[in-house]
Amino acid sequence: MRALIFDVDGTLAETEELHRRAFNDSFKDAGLDWHWTAEIYAQLLKTTGGKERMRVWRDQTGSDVSNTKIADLHTVKTARYGALIAGGEISLRPGIPELIAYAKSNNLRLAIATTTSHPNVDALCRSCFKRPVEDIFEVVAAGDEVREKKPAPDVYLLALERLGLEPDDTIAVEDSQNGVLSAKAAGLKVVAAPSTFTHSDPLDAADKVAPVLSVDLLMDL
Repeated sequence: MRALIFDVDGTLAETEELHRRAFNDSFKDAGLDWHWTAEIYAQLLKTTGGKERMRVWRDQTGSDVSNTKIADLHTVKTARYGALIAGGEISLRPGIPELIAYAKSNNLRLAIATTTSHPNVDALCRSCFKRPVEDIFEVVAAGDEVREKKPAPDVYLLALERLGLEPDDTIAVEDSQNGVLSAKAAGLKVVAAPSTFTHSDPLDAADKVAPVLSVDLLMDL
């Protein structure tokens, strides 16, 4: 093992409730009558990507909202999410500080493979690590940089390319079915711990699954 590649939302931190709030605030400010309850949002999370979720919701509700409007809404939502994160309302999930420390002490390289945007990753790192993302993670592969989002393997393949490593050299850390399937499709071994919004996801495709992430999950992989 030469590197760990982390998912972000639900894996590094329980961020999805803040995402949901940011979406709803953005909808309200735009004069839309959309409102995503926790139950609705949990279903929408089966579609990866914020703009993609909005398009799914538009089609389900028959709303007259253009793709351009959705892109504009997503820009506003990203800024709102960044403001919420900066408010210090979340912290790293249990086990994440220990995994990062283990990687650093064992000369393992660290990377991100996420469907969220690069600004969201940096906002999270500045809030939780008190440092910019590049101080913690050597590589960030984000959803807006690839053709297909998770469960497609694209974002993991991009992370591997930027690391210059083969799949056998790395372990992915995930929380969702889409994330696990993405990493496995890219040829990586995967450890997973479900988050609040993915507790019902089947994660049996992962190599190891536990309620909480820990260094022990990396052993014997």
